[in-house]
Amino acid sequence: MPNVWLPDNNHIREAAHLAAAATVAMYGVPGFFRPHGLFAPLMPAGSREAVSFYDTSPLVDTLNGLVDWDLLNDGPVRLSVGAVDVESGNFTYFDTHADRIDARHIMASGALPPGLPPVEIDGRHYWDGGLVSNTPLAHVLDNQCNRDMLVFQVDLFPAEGPMPRELTDVWSRQKDIQYSSRTRRVTDVYLRSRREHQAIRAVLDKLPPDLTADPDVQRLRAMIGEEGAVNIVHLIYRSREWEGGARDFEFSRSTMLDHWAQGMEAVQEMMHKGDLIARNIMDGSSATFDLDRPDHLKEKKA
Repeated sequence: MPNVWLPDNNHIREAAHLAAAATVAMYGVPGFFRPHGLFAPLMPAGSREAVSFYDTSPLVDTLNGLVDWDLLNDGPVRLSVGAVDVESGNFTYFDTHADRIDARHIMASGALPPGLPPVEIDGRHYWDGGLVSNTPLAHVLDNQCNRDMLVFQVDLFPAEGPMPRELTDVWSRQKDIQYSSRTRRVTDVYLRSRREHQAIRAVLDKLPPDLTADPDVQRLRAMIGEEGAVNIVHLIYRSREWEGGARDFEFSRSTMLDHWAQGMEAVQEMMHKGDLIARNIMDGSSATFDLDRPDHLKEKKA
């Protein structure tokens, strides 16, 4: 959508935001999705048109024109995207270490129903993995491979927010809760597990030699393994007052520029406080950081 200068006024920005969202709902987004020709209930049962409001076939050409799939699959950077199997309800990751990623996998990871249709891959149909989890953080931690890691967790929807005062606030807050990454739960479990493993290792190291070789002890030591330090930095998008519940599909140029500016500001702020993270890494400790908070440490160190 074209870039239109808008004054710094919440009422005007909110009106423009809702108008842009209405335009997207009616006409779609060029190169991304377009509405089906007929209303879904009038289409044959089981067809793509009957189970979604929009056609995402334009996105295939967009992705193929922008992405070098050979570089993505054979390059040094690992990519994982999540999706949920429509029929089994099971969550799965498509990973360049195990799969040959193409446009279908990217589209499946963003096929949010009922707006967008499921994507078929190898005979199975997938929806957006955000229905189950909006972040691959658990997948990253499960594949740590005993290395020290610095993880940047980007949350586009904040889990915390004020009590709604109007119906538009309810719509917005509902989206926050629905799509927030549940990162606190993942990091809580991870840090508690690390503390437990550290305690078990301390006990195992105190065992006398005749018990060290015991098969049960060896099996326990193999189960907990060796773990590198993991530090997780949370970069959380803070919604503007004028943004409502339509912000997950409002792609006007002015809104996108505002989002990009906020992202740049968040990264620069994080870089200015990088010494806090660096000291923790040098200590070999694990922790999570939310640099918006006064104390910076969101969870207790492990």
